[in-house]
Amino acid sequence: MRTLEEVQATLQIAKLKEEDLQTTIHCLSFGEHVSSADYCLMELDDNLCKQIEGGQSLVIRGEKDERAVLCSGDKTYDLKIADTSNLLLFVPGCQTADQLPNNLDSSHVVHAQIWGFCNSYWELRKQRPKLKKLKKLLMENPYEGPTIYTMFDLLEMIQASEAEIKDNLKAIHACEIDGYWRLLDFDYEVKLLGHVTQLVDSESWSFNKVPLQNCLEELAPLEPKEMIEHCLNCYGHRYFENDKILYSLYEDKVCRALALLLLQNAVKFNLKEFQDVWQQSVPDGMSTSLDQLKSVALVDRTSRPETICLLRVEDLPEDTQERFNHLFTLREKWTEDDITPYIQDLCGEKQSTGALLTKYARCSVQNGVKVFNSRRPVAT
Repeated sequence: MRTLEEVQATLQIAKLKEEDLQTTIHCLSFGEHVSSADYCLMELDDNLCKQIEGGQSLVIRGEKDERAVLCSGDKTYDLKIADTSNLLLFVPGCQTADQLPNNLDSSHVVHAQIWGFCNSYWELRKQRPKLKKLKKLLMENPYEGPTIYTMFDLLEMIQASEAEIKDNLKAIHACEIDGYWRLLDFDYEVKLLGHVTQLVDSESWSFNKVPLQNCLEELAPLEPKEMIEHCLNCYGHRYFENDKILYSLYEDKVCRALALLLLQNAVKFNLKEFQDVWQQSVPDGMSTSLDQLKSVALVDRTSRPETICLLRVEDLPEDTQERFNHLFTLREKWTEDDITPYIQDLCGEKQSTGALLTKYARCSVQNGVKVFNSRRPVAT
């Protein structure tokens, strides 16, 4: 242990003025059995620090064949090791300059022991949650099969935060039954929707004022009440009026579901014929539009006659490079309007589809129209 006199002698040799330094001088020494493998460091931003200080948890998720990610309650982060040229020391009880008393008249020595050291740390970068696996798991046992996945199960298997998983469960119309999450068979889901829209038509209700209680009473002989209410939650907005629960059905969602029902039965559909059949299949008073099918169907304006086919963004690869590779195997050249719905979900924070196209595609002009093709050879 160094004495104050020894420290002052060292300062003199180093040509440092004692009055330029803090009055509290830390003398560090290594404890027994200190190793760089004893500790890992992780750099957290202010938001994550506040969550930890508030008693919340951070969870590392990933199966053996997956790259690990870290999840907070509502965000997902990539874990990357960052090296530093400075040796990082773990010194319990060591005070920083702002924590030291500033009213001491003379220098004094404080001895502190090093418990560990490290020359790298985990760096966090916010990333998109990996949710493609979620629907794949639920599709293994659609409704009417055995129940298997609880929220706990999904948190163990999906690389995303709980909030992101819940948002995606809602987006894919998953349903919780007795604590288990299920995905309805699509044909059954559309069957439920058909019961609701037919009842609305027969009762001459407005699509903006569909009473929940009346639906449950009228359709109970046909389907479980829980399924009828789930269907209304998927395809409508719930609100209260005069102590009654009402739903306003989303026109775009209803029309899109009926379009998917038609498209799933054909590889390609004559566009004009499809539009005619589609409009006839939707409830009276609703209007169809190709804008309703962005990210679920692809129109080919270059073929004669023009065609449309099923292409859902949820069925495409999650990895950005793999996504672009797949898209360019389907079509050599894409207009910006056509490709944007299929890459929008790949954008990170403060990132645009234009930035993605600049990085992963090459731009050219064809017949006066800007088109994009692959930057690298694509295997077909």
